Amino acid sequence: MASLPRSALMSLAGVAVLAAIFYAGSRREDPNAPPPTLVGQAAPALTLEPLADLRPLRDEDLTAPGMKLVNFWASWCTPCRVEHPNLAALTEETGIPIYGVNFKDQPDKAMGFLAELGNFYAAVAADPDGRTARDWGVFGLPETFVVDGDGRIVARVAGPVTERTLEGTIRPALEASGRD
Repeated sequence: MASLPRSALMSLAGVAVLAAIFYAGSRREDPNAPPPTLVGQAAPALTLEPLADLRPLRDEDLTAPGMKLVNFWASWCTPCRVEHPNLAALTEETGIPIYGVNFKDQPDKAMGFLAELGNFYAAVAADPDGRTARDWGVFGLPETFVVDGDGRIVARVAGPVTERTLEGTIRPALEASGRD
């Protein structure tokens, strides 16, 4: 029995790995959606800095009773501008606190963004080096996480919060956890 050359074995191994990745991706409900990073797990610790004189987001905020959202945003992020009114309306309607993490931004520009569009955040802090975003699995802005009273992430929205994601992801996560 003849054996395959080493290059053929390497090619077959590569094809097998790609097939496994494709199969795993096709098994998700929406194969184009990002994987549900950290959903069901405790929210990672925060490594943040104060943003101007705003109340800073702290680890204790994430484990406070009740549901809350953590929103990663930046002044230079166009989709962040698009989602801002939707988040403002949600917190006004439901009273659910939304905490902001300003990602790799200049403080004066971040404050200008909030002055222009409004600051509905219960607390805001800066992530100047992106460490907290990396720990949370953020790969693009904006990203929003629904966190329960135990500090566990129950849902994630990668991209802007739209009416569709409010109704399809955020509200169901809030309802499943007993609060809307």
